[in-house]
Amino acid sequence: MSGHMTSDKDKTTVGRLKSRPQFLAVRAGESRKGPLFLLEVLDRKDLEGDARVGFTVTKKHGNAVERNRMRRRLKEAVRLSAGFAMKPGHDYVIVARRDLLHAPFDTLTRALCDRIENKPKQKRPSAGSRKP
Repeated sequence: MSGHMTSDKDKTTVGRLKSRPQFLAVRAGESRKGPLFLLEVLDRKDLEGDARVGFTVTKKHGNAVERNRMRRRLKEAVRLSAGFAMKPGHDYVIVARRDLLHAPFDTLTRALCDRIENKPKQKRPSAGSRKP
């Protein structure tokens, strides 16, 4: 067990999306793009239902070993931190991008939590505002 105590209300149950129709249904929801992954979110309008998550890692992102590593990193990020940000009755599909393989793990977990909570990315200053 980890060092910090959690009460029952802090625990979130995150189910898994398993079938193709479930994954396709989430596509109709909202897309939140990021450099490490694309997050698709669907509100099932089921306040009692658990959040559910699915992972997509396409073949263009490497061989089976690399794809499995990406999937494991995403699962662990959700288990450790991002699962707490997921809202009940919502489905989440995380579509991995190639950069996810080499990104620091804390960067991945922070990006995942921010995207799930729908925080906008930090805006870069426009090119015109830079000092010469």
